[in-house]
Amino acid sequence: MRAYDDQNIFAKILRGEIPNTTVLETEHSLAFRDIAPAAPTHVLVIPKGPYVCFDDFALNATDEEIVDFTRAVGKVCELEGVQDNGFRVIANAMSDGVQEVPHLHVHVLGGRNMGPMVVRTG
Repeated sequence: MRAYDDQNIFAKILRGEIPNTTVLETEHSLAFRDIAPAAPTHVLVIPKGPYVCFDDFALNATDEEIVDFTRAVGKVCELEGVQDNGFRVIANAMSDGVQEVPHLHVHVLGGRNMGPMVVRTG
């Protein structure tokens, strides 16, 4: 597993060095609009702690951080009004998962039909 890079863009957002459009902030999580949305609703939810990807978070975060993060994702869905028609939550991890920023983040996508989950190859 990669070591946490405290110079990644999300760490800079958490420190207030880069602005964001906040949707929700809690004690342990921050949710903000993606700058290049792939759907009408595209919100990123990140933990405030230094976690590289989902398995790092699941294995090393405190119970309070895990509950807060999970509830923040649910609250974002509620705030964005995507519960009735549906939404997708995506967490990419490491190189094969095409993770672009080495800080755990989930994409909450909705507002349109999201199509198939993955394209099968082979």
